[in-house]
Amino acid sequence: MSAHTIRPASIEDVPAIRSIYEHAVLHGTGTFEILPPDEAEMAARFTAMTGQGYPFIVAEDAHGVVLGYAYANAFRARPAYRWSVEDSVYVAPDAKGRGVGGHLLTRLIEISAESGFRQMIAVVGDSCNAPSVRLHERAGFRMIGVFEQSGFKFGRWIDTVLMQMPLGPGGSALPDETRYPGTLYQR
Repeated sequence: MSAHTIRPASIEDVPAIRSIYEHAVLHGTGTFEILPPDEAEMAARFTAMTGQGYPFIVAEDAHGVVLGYAYANAFRARPAYRWSVEDSVYVAPDAKGRGVGGHLLTRLIEISAESGFRQMIAVVGDSCNAPSVRLHERAGFRMIGVFEQSGFKFGRWIDTVLMQMPLGPGGSALPDETRYPGTLYQR
């Protein structure tokens, strides 16, 4: 039995989400942001993503404390990319190593596939970020490339690792052009 549950995120979760992300920005290379966004900016990002039908979920413990979050967002803005999403998974520092990230990513993959998306792209900051690379490999992602020394943070050059996973039939069948992917997801 898991010590946490996964549920759709709500706007009330934004302070906890912001706190988790702030730590990632200030102490990690998983994101290339340098300054953490404030709560208003995080709320705007949350509203924009969920308003477009992209899944955004949280893991919480038995007391309702948010342990981590994950979301899928547009991989690129051009219409031809509408069937592909980029995933993001962030776990609170004191919840790492407890399976939270794996459960979040597994559920995010399920929701994204059910919502009609066909490819999930992981853009992992830092080729030295072994936990994130392993997390994605365990979920079924494959390495597709590395942008070497593409970011500069904490006084050093950092690679960007690209990983990919097909969702549902992936590219083996044509998409249903009568609906926009993501419209099945309910917040």
